Formats: sequence, C-alpha cells, structure tokens
Amino acid sequence: MQERKLFTVTIFSENTVGILNLIAIVYTRRCINIESISASACSIPGVHKVTVTSWSDRPSMIKVVNAIEKIIYVVKAFLYTDDEIVYQEIALYKVPTVRLVDEPELEKIIRRHNARILEITHDYTVLEKTGHNDETEALFEELKAYDITQFVRSGRVCITKDPVEHVTNYLAERDRLRSIQLSGDPSHSPHPFFSEETKENTNL
Repeated sequence: MQERKLFTVTIFSENTVGILNLIAIVYTRRCINIESISASACSIPGVHKVTVTSWSDRPSMIKVVNAIEKIIYVVKAFLYTDDEIVYQEIALYKVPTVRLVDEPELEKIIRRHNARILEITHDYTVLEKTGHNDETEALFEELKAYDITQFVRSGRVCITKDPVEHVTNYLAERDRLRSIQLSGDPSHSPHPFFSEETKENTNL
C-alpha cells in the first residue's frame, strides 16, 4: 500500500473565471480532500499560480497533476513534497485586549511564538503569525486559554528549492517550437499559452 503524505501541487494558469472550480473537480472525482488552496499572480506576466495541498499517495497525485494539465486554461502543473519547497502560511488571531493588559503571560506567549500585533483597540487585539501549519496551530492552542474569539489561516504559499525555473523554461521552449511551426503561416495567431491541438478540456 502506498504511503500517504502531504503533497503540494502548484498550477500555473490563466486568471480566468471558473479555473478554481475546474481544479477542484479533478480532486473531487478522485475523492481527494483539499487541505488548503491559494491563488495569486506570479513572476510571469499574465499567468497566475494556484497552490493546492492534500493528503494522498504519489500515484494518485500524479494522476491528479496529469488531469489538471488537460484543463484548457492551465499552462503547467507540478507536484512537490515538503522537502522540495520553501513554504509558509499566515494566521490571524483575535483576543480580548483586557486579557493582554491584565495577564503578562499572554505577552510572553506572543513573543515566544514570534507573533506580532497588527491592531489593538479597547475591545480586541489582532495578532499575526507567519510559519508552518504546526507553528500557527501551536499558538492557537495556547491562545485558547485567553478567550480567543477568532482564528483564520491562509492557504500555503511556496517557492521551489530547484535552481531551474521549470515553468519559465517550458514556456520559452514551447514558444520557440511554435514559432518554427507557424513561421510559414502569418495569418495564424495562436493563444499565448496553449493551442487547441495540444489541450483539451475533457476527461478531468
């Protein structure tokens, strides 16, 4: 039986309506739960990066990545384990200000976890902690004793440790081959990220 572990999939795609839904469908059809998801612009103009984490085995996740790459708006998808990336999450916590004022131990907890105060009012104080899931969770557990009223954690953001930027190289090589292929047909104006011959929005 294959070992289950936490995998991170990074997906480079167009920023278009419905792309997150199409990605989620791939996971749903394989009964794989999404632990976290985040999306933002990346270093490549016109391309957004979606980062998804989930617990599964490698063969299943390889099938997920292959299916995601069939989505017509997707440029490229990559599969990583935690040792292959540098990653962080951000968490926000809301606690009563009176507890912070009256109990010095709470300030010690905040300092020990390298959290910082984002906003402080008469009624509440908002804290921020950046780190791995277990680090943000550890602070949450300690704050439970101080009447924490709200807690929220972002999805994972990550950067690969690999010195080679695979998606950039992939786009450059694809554009080079496409230029050669289309050099005799100036009337054809291909999409900047895909062609109908190489992508199909089926069999997700």
